[in-house]
Amino acid sequence: MFSGVPEGAPVLTAAAMRAAEERAIAAGSTVAELMERAGAGVAEWGHRLAAGSDVLILCGPGNNGGDGYVAARVLAQRGMAVRVAALGEPKTEAAAAARAAWGGAVEALTDATEAAPVLVDALFGTGLTRALDSGIAGTLATLVGRARLSVAVDLPSGAETDAGGDFGAALPHFDATLALGALKPAHVLQPVAARCGTVRLVEIGLGVIDSDIRALRQPSLARPRADAHKYSRGMVAVVSGPMHGASELAARAAYRAGAGYVLLLTGGLPSPPHAIVRQRWSAEALDDTRIGAAVIGPGLGRDDRAREKLDAALASKRPLVIDGDALHLLDLNTLKTRVAPTVLTPHAGEFDALFGAASGSKIERTQDAAARSGAVVVFKGADTVIAAPNGSASVAAIGSPWLSVAGTGDVLAGAIAAMLAQRSRDVLGAVGAGVWLHGEAARILDRCFLADELADALPLAYERAR
Repeated sequence: MFSGVPEGAPVLTAAAMRAAEERAIAAGSTVAELMERAGAGVAEWGHRLAAGSDVLILCGPGNNGGDGYVAARVLAQRGMAVRVAALGEPKTEAAAAARAAWGGAVEALTDATEAAPVLVDALFGTGLTRALDSGIAGTLATLVGRARLSVAVDLPSGAETDAGGDFGAALPHFDATLALGALKPAHVLQPVAARCGTVRLVEIGLGVIDSDIRALRQPSLARPRADAHKYSRGMVAVVSGPMHGASELAARAAYRAGAGYVLLLTGGLPSPPHAIVRQRWSAEALDDTRIGAAVIGPGLGRDDRAREKLDAALASKRPLVIDGDALHLLDLNTLKTRVAPTVLTPHAGEFDALFGAASGSKIERTQDAAARSGAVVVFKGADTVIAAPNGSASVAAIGSPWLSVAGTGDVLAGAIAAMLAQRSRDVLGAVGAGVWLHGEAARILDRCFLADELADALPLAYERAR
């Protein structure tokens, strides 16, 4: 079975999804037709995945349940053994018609104590606004736990569509989730994304979907041209501070992500790798027009000396990646006066310190931060959201939990800088490429790695992006 989230696919909030459905209806489709396509798509995937096993479909009272009834009818017509258990009578006209068309027996959900090898959850979809009743949640968890294969229709029941939350009640883990019409934020945001398993899109006839939010796409990274030289491949400058190791990691990562020349502005002594050019810090060093991008923050410190370095970096005309300590020294008002691109890479604590703690989904908060700062913001974490000042955003759904080790953020800053130095005309694409390389390197290493090893795995990730 395939894994992950469809790359580059648009992501629609619950309201945007309703609007897309309304446009499809205005263009000539009916609710019943959309339901028929959704249920048929669920049945197609169910037929592939079930491999002839018995199927139990749980149907809710809304249109998500209607999709389940359609899937049950189509699977039965294809010769599969299907049971249906429902949470009461349908409450919409289309769902009632779908149940009538099913024509088979319908158990009460509370009586569905006999599990099946394949469990399909069509209880609740994007309309849920509160946690599941404890009895329903318990029954669902039991049936999912006893199934060989579990599939959620659109979303796992109990998911908070836009924020990716679970209303405080942990959801069971599904093997697959069939996103109807488009991805939703909960497919790419934690904690729900980790519960969705494999996510696959089911087309329901919405036509062309336009969204500012997309799942992060694998970049296309070419080998250097035959006439390439160290400057054409991108020169990266890294501003160091008292904790030299952090800036060394960023510099190493920039090289490993494809930069042709890396300059480390430091007061430290030369050390391996000797390919990194070390030069004593001066504000004038950033005047070198060959520098395609600079990094400041890893190991910088937070004293007056660090603030002077940050002020000089902000005053430069170089594209700038700001990470770590520099985020705590930053005045957002100074960013909007910069002409060159600026990228901020905060984790959750740094994000709150810089932009304030606020309600809203991680996507919404990142979009707001990018608009307020005039910078591209990379809100790091188990899910990583990248947003530009114009509202465009992409989400890397699930990062490796093994990235939760010191120094991996420094590696990300260096990788982004390398991409930015090479692709300065496409800032959002460059940042996305750096985030993708970082995550792919972690997937290659798999477990228990050092940040140094993560940097050294970037060339393997780069090869996979070709």
